[in-house]
Amino acid sequence: MYLSLNYILAAIKKLNNVHPFIGITFLSCKRNHLPVGKTMEYPMDQKNKEFMDEVQKIIPNSAWYYQPYKSNAFVKKWVKEDYASSGLQSINTRSFQRCFIHESNSKIWGWDKNYISEISKKVIKGNKKIPLIDLAIWCFKFEEWDHAITLEEIVQQFISMYQITKQEIEILFTTTISGYPNCLAFQEEVVKAALLANNLEEPPDAKPDEEGTLSFLALDNVGPSDHMEMNLASRLNIITGDNGLGKTFLMDCSWWALTGTWTSNEARPKYNGKKSNIRFSIAGKMQHTKEVSISYDIQNLTWKRNGRQPTIPGLIVYACVDGSYAVWDPSKHYGVNKNRPSVFSGSQVWNGLDGSIEGLIRDWVKWQSSPTKYPFDIFTNVLSVLSPPDIGTLTSGDPIRIPEDTREIPTIVHPYGIVPITNTSAGIRRIVTLAYLIVWAWHEHKISSQFRNVKPDSRIVIMIDEIEAHLHPKWQRTILPALMEVQKVLSEELEIQFILSTHSPLVLASAESAFRQEIDKLFHMKLSLPNQDAILEEVDFIKYGQINAWLTSPIFNLRQARSQEAEVAIEEAKILQMTDNPDYEAVFHTHEKLLNCLAENDIFWPRWIYFAEQHGVEI
Repeated sequence: MYLSLNYILAAIKKLNNVHPFIGITFLSCKRNHLPVGKTMEYPMDQKNKEFMDEVQKIIPNSAWYYQPYKSNAFVKKWVKEDYASSGLQSINTRSFQRCFIHESNSKIWGWDKNYISEISKKVIKGNKKIPLIDLAIWCFKFEEWDHAITLEEIVQQFISMYQITKQEIEILFTTTISGYPNCLAFQEEVVKAALLANNLEEPPDAKPDEEGTLSFLALDNVGPSDHMEMNLASRLNIITGDNGLGKTFLMDCSWWALTGTWTSNEARPKYNGKKSNIRFSIAGKMQHTKEVSISYDIQNLTWKRNGRQPTIPGLIVYACVDGSYAVWDPSKHYGVNKNRPSVFSGSQVWNGLDGSIEGLIRDWVKWQSSPTKYPFDIFTNVLSVLSPPDIGTLTSGDPIRIPEDTREIPTIVHPYGIVPITNTSAGIRRIVTLAYLIVWAWHEHKISSQFRNVKPDSRIVIMIDEIEAHLHPKWQRTILPALMEVQKVLSEELEIQFILSTHSPLVLASAESAFRQEIDKLFHMKLSLPNQDAILEEVDFIKYGQINAWLTSPIFNLRQARSQEAEVAIEEAKILQMTDNPDYEAVFHTHEKLLNCLAENDIFWPRWIYFAEQHGVEI
């Protein structure tokens, strides 16, 4: 067990009333057995620095130490790495000099016999003693404990480790535990340093976290909804809902939250006089998740973002529903290249855009003819993974020339022959384009990272609006699991966050074998009847099994997995069956409707035929 985040934060807040001498020098000297009434060679500054390294260095990549203790109004909560030999040294040798036996400018130190009373004069106001539990929680914030541990036992452990005497407790401290929130004091996992730091103000040398994925998005008075929010999963996020409720809108807002750019028209407020906000959090590799809130500037008709954000997103690929594609590479969108294009039309992805992308046709041929076969091998492997189940693996053939085109055109080998990529079906074109863009973006990112002498990202985001578009039902049933296998093809160490929208029960059924509640989430958009407002809900992922069961689930909300006419006829028939003494004419006309709508082997017939015959209808 570990101390909970809420208790650690409460202790930090309470330590704001404790003098830093107690929290650093006193505890360091006590733990290192500084003698009383006599001296020893004791490197005070070094020992205090070692203590601060252990207890107050909570952000590994920062040179600053968090200082939870009392300070004057002009000193912030972060102190420099020389604090032990500068500010704290001054406190030790001036403000608390009567507490020590010390030869000036030497390493000879010891406690004065009256050190307790001298400390009391400086740090105790009235009868308000220092709670040992506050110091204990702060010092033991990352320690592991037995499941049966209590706060009282932690206080006793602290007293033992720091050799707090009965006289010190009597005059300086209290063992009383109070002022903590009404919640669990312990949790199963250790509080991550990054999570703790996320709840505190940033150190002066804080750098943006990197390789960010979207962890939270909220829209207030924006687009089709008064309020909409989602806490995203780290791996798979599926968004469902009827047409016109805002799935694409939500996808575009997710892209904007990550990148600060729009793929087309930017989101607009509802113009009802209320304030409009977009709030979001991006989780980097250090798991910093500070929430950012951006308000709509009604005067300038835009969303104003400042230049700095706490987390820089990683590589992002977005397949838009209109056939365009967007790519965001942090190595290319910061500094001098921050305004370079990131959204490409379908034609530009295939034929190229000068200075930005060579295009699928040229890159495919170039990769295929490269002696190293990289990234062509990666591309063909991704194609293989994403291939449709009915016509087999999408295999690359030799490039060919076609009339009225000076380029060599890539080909696909089908069972019935070799087909130029330009002549393939819409479904194959979409999947080939997606495969190319993922591989191209990853390849370009690796090259750019090499130029900058940094490691490529290990976390990326892939967004696809209407993943089932142009795909045969057989392909819809396999595309999602196949897409999730792509990360293994690109790199074994790669983590991909997927944000997908779909209308297809086949896609959801295909997720049943891969969906994991701890890292995946399902969201559903629907119309709220009281105020006709679009709302977004996180729903439990239930394995319905058959496609018919998905169609009649709350996600698609069909009463019958049949035609609309058949659904109406069956509902009429059910009402008649529950009616006392139904009219012959009504039964006859309903029977005619059923004959017109239902197949001969429909499972509803046995239930209906007996009823109809009982009421005079000849079958």
